[in-house]
Amino acid sequence: MSVDSITFDRQRPTKHLLSAPSKSPTLSWRTTPNKSDWQQTTYQIRLDRPDWQPTTYYVNSAASVAVTWPGADISSREIVNVKVAVRGVGEEQDVWSNEVSVEGGLFEQEDWSAVPICAVGVADLTGRVPVTLLRKEFTLRDGDKMVKRARLYVTALGVYEVEINGRKVGDEEFAPGWTSYGHRIKYQTFDVADLLRKGENAVGAYLGEGWYRGRIGFEGGRTAIYGKDIGLIFQLEITYEDDTVTKVVSDDSWKASTGAILYSEIYDGEFYDARKEKPGWSSPGYTGSSDWKAVRELPFPTAALVSPPGPPVRCTEIVAPVKVFTTPSGKTVVDFGQNLVGRLRIKLCGPSGHKVTFTHTEVLEKSGEVATRPLRAAQCTDHYIMKGSDEPETYEPKFTFHGFRYVQVDNWPPISDLLKSVEARVLHTDMQRTGWFSCSDKLINRLHRNVVWGMRGNFLEIPTDCPQRDERLGWTGDIHVFSETASFLYDCSGMLQGWLQDLAFEQMDNDHCVPPLVVPDVIDPGKFPRLPQAVWQDVAIVLPWVLYTRFGDVNILYSQLASMKSWLSSGIPRDPATGLWSRTFQFGDWLDPSAPGDAPQDGCTDPMLVANAFLIHVTDLLSRISTILGDPDGAAAYATSACTLRQAFNQEYVTPAGRLSSDSQTAYVLALRFNILPTPTQVEAASKRLAEVVQKSKFRIATGFAGTPYILPTLTTTGNRQLAYRMLHEQKCPSWLYPLQHDATTIWERWDGILPDGSINPAEMTSFNHYALGAVAEWMHASIGGIAPAAPGWKRIWVAPVPGGEVSWAEVRFLSVYGEVYVRWEVKDGRFKLKVRIPGNVSAGIVFPRGSRDEDVLVEESAGGGSEEEEEEAGKAGDKDTGAQVLEVGSGVHVFDRVWKEDTDWPPAVSSHPYMPEKEAVSEGKKA
Repeated sequence: MSVDSITFDRQRPTKHLLSAPSKSPTLSWRTTPNKSDWQQTTYQIRLDRPDWQPTTYYVNSAASVAVTWPGADISSREIVNVKVAVRGVGEEQDVWSNEVSVEGGLFEQEDWSAVPICAVGVADLTGRVPVTLLRKEFTLRDGDKMVKRARLYVTALGVYEVEINGRKVGDEEFAPGWTSYGHRIKYQTFDVADLLRKGENAVGAYLGEGWYRGRIGFEGGRTAIYGKDIGLIFQLEITYEDDTVTKVVSDDSWKASTGAILYSEIYDGEFYDARKEKPGWSSPGYTGSSDWKAVRELPFPTAALVSPPGPPVRCTEIVAPVKVFTTPSGKTVVDFGQNLVGRLRIKLCGPSGHKVTFTHTEVLEKSGEVATRPLRAAQCTDHYIMKGSDEPETYEPKFTFHGFRYVQVDNWPPISDLLKSVEARVLHTDMQRTGWFSCSDKLINRLHRNVVWGMRGNFLEIPTDCPQRDERLGWTGDIHVFSETASFLYDCSGMLQGWLQDLAFEQMDNDHCVPPLVVPDVIDPGKFPRLPQAVWQDVAIVLPWVLYTRFGDVNILYSQLASMKSWLSSGIPRDPATGLWSRTFQFGDWLDPSAPGDAPQDGCTDPMLVANAFLIHVTDLLSRISTILGDPDGAAAYATSACTLRQAFNQEYVTPAGRLSSDSQTAYVLALRFNILPTPTQVEAASKRLAEVVQKSKFRIATGFAGTPYILPTLTTTGNRQLAYRMLHEQKCPSWLYPLQHDATTIWERWDGILPDGSINPAEMTSFNHYALGAVAEWMHASIGGIAPAAPGWKRIWVAPVPGGEVSWAEVRFLSVYGEVYVRWEVKDGRFKLKVRIPGNVSAGIVFPRGSRDEDVLVEESAGGGSEEEEEEAGKAGDKDTGAQVLEVGSGVHVFDRVWKEDTDWPPAVSSHPYMPEKEAVSEGKKA
């Protein structure tokens, strides 16, 4: 038995990320028991800190996730050593973890003695701006005193990269990251002792515009949103064995220049002239060019400097090209076989002054040329001018990233083999992967892989809509509908908690009412005003709830409560007679495939019906949240409001027979999923009509952002699992598998991003890496795979696989905050076989699929890694049935083998005209 994976505020300290996000971080740990049904009964936390006697705190509790810090607050720079011990039911001995350390950052503004510095002069923001180089030399004293600790605290108004004695500090990209810079700016803490040496030392820093001053936004965007001056804040603290401290800080003693990077911009790319390099500029004794000038000190930012709540952007994978080909017009194009987000690293030889250009695109035109039109005003082009060295030259852009699969390479020097000389470096926030899925159907596996790649590409500092065109913004609607899928695939808790902090800050700037449509809020209000929008701004309530239920930390609800209440009570314009939304412009079921290309809000479902369904949903959620936070009066008030809203909704949109005013997939899905219909008769009728609408559509998708996450779960829980599978298997446009017929490797923004004839959708808004419609993966995890949380943080788990369609087996794994959950099932030779692994300190309820409920055979059980709320969640697990029983199990491995009796026909029939019978079959044209 072991206790490990200790984290502080869900982060694990590393060499390059030391500072705790807060003074009193929560603690979490995982226990790997050596017996089944293990449940923790007590824990101990031992804190060993300087100038204190070690203190042990003993608590009778099963809690092991987001446990309150037991001692006094951590001080700035303080290092606390922590150990955890646990004891299980019936045990007499405690099991201790290894010791881990947590370190305080600079919690107070007074801890900073550095000031921001920038190059002298005012940059001409009407044109391209070169990256600034900043440097300073310093001396470490000689003698017998050894360096005990060296910490670098660094951030920027802009983006930075630091070198000490010619070596890069850390492995982060785009530091300090993108936040609402007027409210909070992240700083990084590094252990740099290994980079220092006795005697002369030097520090050098690249300083770019990034999101702080660069062009951001569509329709021309805006520049210098946060300020006209970019600056570096650098504080190196060197502590010797005698506890004396030397500081090297950014001030007016530094020097500034420019180098080879003539510009490096988020949207447009980078221009690098290697002839302008300054070799050795970040090393001591540099005597190169004489164009180093004085720097200018800037005012210290009024925003809080905070340690990051989540991981940084890193290079997480290197992708080699699969081929190089020539287009019909004679252009040379590299195909990486995968639509990804990142940039190139190249190695080449050639003469001095030779210029090579790289243009990045996601797809090809029908003609075979690279498709730059979907990029709109983003150039996505890098330029490299060679210095003409005797050795091969290596180049990677610094402060730009691109979304691409294809790269058109112009003027590549013939002396170098292009296929062997270029690689793609994948960049995104380096979240821990937590969710995996596979099944017997190769196309479904490809779809899931596309969902994962789509998330990777769009979780770069913030959850963006797309990573390639002149947008790349934190649209609230996208992450709302994708949040459950995201929280399964990756541990995105820290990143999204920070993003929600920015949402709340910027919401409070707007009369404390209406959250931004994008976070950080960079849209020009003159062109795109902040109007109240259902679904999009409902993220203020839905996302904290998802993070709580998936990661188990109630503090996210406390911290976002004011934002949630403000949106619901004051941000939504209401009809005074009903409490429903007053009639306003709404995005509605955005990108419903029936909507015109230039009006994606004009789908087949009344936008006000969508808005009011979500209003009921978020009101219900806030009632539940109030209960959890110990506010029964608030819970009752929101519950009463939700009841009143349901009555008004039903009067406005629902007939007594259960038909909805919008006879659409999304309308019925939302009414059923959010439990809006008042009578069982109406529920049954709406369920039947939903099935009819799906069959009438020939199983093609007819939902947009609002309906897509819920269409398959709702079909499943209303007794129509085979219709859900049939929709997932559909390959004609629009469907989830249709893009695979056009070799898609990520999720598209539009169902028909590439038309059946192979041409690109002519709409102005056509991204080929947009994760929102990939929210279907949550159903794949919960219904095909068969696992879902039944209590916050997966403390209790529903295991409820729903076999169907052409899927004969499925396997799903999830690394929860308690440990790994694993389920594999297979239907073969008339048997249903199920293997379940539950981590320690966790229980599970197993709901067997209908075809396997006639007998109960437990083959193997071994050790291994019912509240009201749970009963409600149980209704969303598995297939609809009468009298399904739940088998309760504890931690360990559980294996079952049962008789399988299929109880539904496959494939389901299509509703077709009696004189024009449907001829297509589900497997028609199926490709692996």
